[in-house]
Formats: sequence, C-alpha cells, structure tokens
Amino acid sequence: MPIRVCLAGATGWAGSELARAIPGQPDVAIVSAVSRKHGGQCLSDVLHDPTLDCPIYTSAAEALAAVPCDVFVEYTKPDVARSNIVAALESGVHVVVGTSGLADDDFADIDVMARRQNRAVLACGNFALTVVLLQKFAETAARLIPQWEIVDYASDSKVDAPSGTARELASRLSKVRTPEPTVPVDQTVGPRDARGTTLSGSQVHSIRLPGFTISAEIVFGLPDQTLTIRHDSGSSARPYVDGALIAVRRVSRLVGVHRGLDAVLDL
Repeated sequence: MPIRVCLAGATGWAGSELARAIPGQPDVAIVSAVSRKHGGQCLSDVLHDPTLDCPIYTSAAEALAAVPCDVFVEYTKPDVARSNIVAALESGVHVVVGTSGLADDDFADIDVMARRQNRAVLACGNFALTVVLLQKFAETAARLIPQWEIVDYASDSKVDAPSGTARELASRLSKVRTPEPTVPVDQTVGPRDARGTTLSGSQVHSIRLPGFTISAEIVFGLPDQTLTIRHDSGSSARPYVDGALIAVRRVSRLVGVHRGLDAVLDL
C-alpha cells in the first residue's frame, strides 16, 4: 500500500514541485492538499496536472479530519507551521517539515508531543542532497578548526532570517563545539549588529537580495588559511524533491524530532 501523503503548501513554489513528482512514485500517493488560497478546489485544476486528483483544504486540521494519511508534509509559512505540525501529531501521523523559521524552542516543545504520540517529526532546513553534504563536511571541519562564521543568502522576498538551512547548520555545529573567536562578540567596538546574530553559538549573517534563491556558506579560519564550504541552489525547486521523497519514505522509522535529512541516510 502506498504511503498516503497530505501536502500542506501544495500550490507553493517548493510544494508544487513535490506534488508533481509524487504521482510518478509507485510507493507514495498524495491524498489531500492544504492551501489557504485554493481551498475547495481540486489540486489537478490548480496545478494543471490531471494526475493530481485530490481535494485542497484551507487548513491542516480540516484536511487531516477529512482524509486519512500516513505522513503530513509541512511546506507552508513560518506563522502557521507550528500549529500545522501539532495538528498532524494530534491526528497520529508522522510529519516531514520543509518550512523554515521554527526555532530551537519550538522543536523542543514539538519533540515532547511527538514522543508522547510515538510519532516522528523530520525537520529539514533544506532537502537538497548537496546541503546534507555541506552539513557533514562542516561538522568534520569544526572538530579541527575552532573559528567559523555562517553566511545565509536568499532572495529579497524571503521574510524569515536566518533561513532554516542556516539555523540547522548552527544547531548541528553547537553539538560539535562552541566557536572560539579571538575577540568575543560582546567586546565589539562599534555597532554590535555588524557582527551578525549569534545563533546556537555561531555568528550568522543573512543576505536578502534579488538574484539569489537559497545559498549557504560557512567559512572556517586558522592563521594564514581559510576553508569555505558553500551550497548554491538554482531557480527551481527541483533540488529539494529527491530529498523530500526520501524523508517521506523513511520518517516512520523514527520517533520524536530529528533535524536534518542525514537522520535517515547512511552517512
């Protein structure tokens, strides 16, 4: 029996790309969708794809109550992501999160609920496989190099900062070690904001300009040498589809909150 998916944000930039890919998967089926703008319509009509014959609901709670599913995919906006995840867990389904903007405290609260429900939440700041490699390479470098800073690039229309990619990277590095800057940030001479924001111990600088889609860069420094690891996305959401499908297929192996696609990869 295919894995039944409820896709929230199915008509958005990333969600629509994932929706179009699902009918070609023999083991995954999209059974319902969520879109505040297109509620009451059929997804096939909105995305002009006859293979996507499923209803669209205006809220996650409505969709979850109407159509049984196995995995809820959260691809909406930061202001509703948490409530959507809670609604899915309360319905007894696993959750895959692609929405950015949730903080460590949010995930801590969600983890308690997920474990109580014996369900999993797999939250990926970025589903691109190249980002998974960036994260793993950065963790390796942090074991040897005590100083680094993160630069987060996105388009001028992205409202949340730092991005989920940068948040996840900072969180993961904090489990390796705490950065050791030569001059502590609180001793900065001049405007403190010039040093970016401190996130899970790392300094993060968010750039929002036309011309970028999603890019993440981490720069490590030692005397007379630097190491830069960088990921760049193109203009389409295609890089995120393969990783999202892996997450959908494997999230049921977990319990509680797990951050990063590598939680279900053999790396």
